[in-house]
Amino acid sequence: MNVADQELIKNVSPLELNKSNAYNIRKNGKSIVRNITDDVSIISKEDGSGIDIYIKENTKNALVFIPVIVTKSGLHDKVYNDFHIGKNAKATIMAGCAIRNNQNLDASHNGIHRFYLDEGAKIKYIEKHYAEGHGRGHKNLDPVTELYLGKNASLEMDTVQISGVDSSTRVTKGTLGDGATLLISEKIMTENKQQATTKFDINLDGKDASCHVVSRSVAKDNSDQLFISKINGNNKCYGHVECDAILQDNGHVQAIPEVDAKNIDARLIHEASIGKIAGEQLIKLMSLGLSATEAENQIINGFLK
Repeated sequence: MNVADQELIKNVSPLELNKSNAYNIRKNGKSIVRNITDDVSIISKEDGSGIDIYIKENTKNALVFIPVIVTKSGLHDKVYNDFHIGKNAKATIMAGCAIRNNQNLDASHNGIHRFYLDEGAKIKYIEKHYAEGHGRGHKNLDPVTELYLGKNASLEMDTVQISGVDSSTRVTKGTLGDGATLLISEKIMTENKQQATTKFDINLDGKDASCHVVSRSVAKDNSDQLFISKINGNNKCYGHVECDAILQDNGHVQAIPEVDAKNIDARLIHEASIGKIAGEQLIKLMSLGLSATEAENQIINGFLK
């Protein structure tokens, strides 16, 4: 990695590359740096399409970093990463992709991540997306996340996309067992003519399984966003989806909820709120000496925290 690569990675993941943490850095379709620990193994797939990450049972507070960077215009990178989390293991996994495209061909990354959590496993998964570049080529990101949570397992998923991505489609699918918990926080900002689509499809199969999804988004200029969520309550369970969006200029956001209860004790809730920044919020901040633009930016930054 050169200095420019390191600066690009910092937009999606801290560079804590020490021997106590497990990591794998992928650049332009190839793994370039890797470290494993006593508790975390990272193994390349035999066909070269990605990696398998194994976290041993009863592991405590492991840190795993798997950032991706794309700096080659015209490259369409696709990778399959499978996470195998042992019984009662606890870990934080930081992923994400940063694209720098200074040329005129489109560049993209499609990461397919599959999580298999054994009983009692607890994972925090952080995924950030970022793009930059002065070329005419687009920067596209299309992540797919599949989640399989065993008995009493829990996964907290935090995703962020707030700069530079021309087009993205994020697909998240989940299947939850007895007592499993899934918490998802999504933050998206689009501007210019950017497009972003998010699709959630969660199956609450286990007794007392629960899912809570919160999406916060801002659509500026002529950008377009589509939010689709489907929660399937197949047992005694609880599911809650909250979608809040702010519109500026000619921004467009469409939210399509679907809840499907197949059990009398399934409790499913969907809430959506879309609108412009409230005038009283702007007036209050401008009375403190902020310009209209400064006031808007402060409101948006607070909204996306």
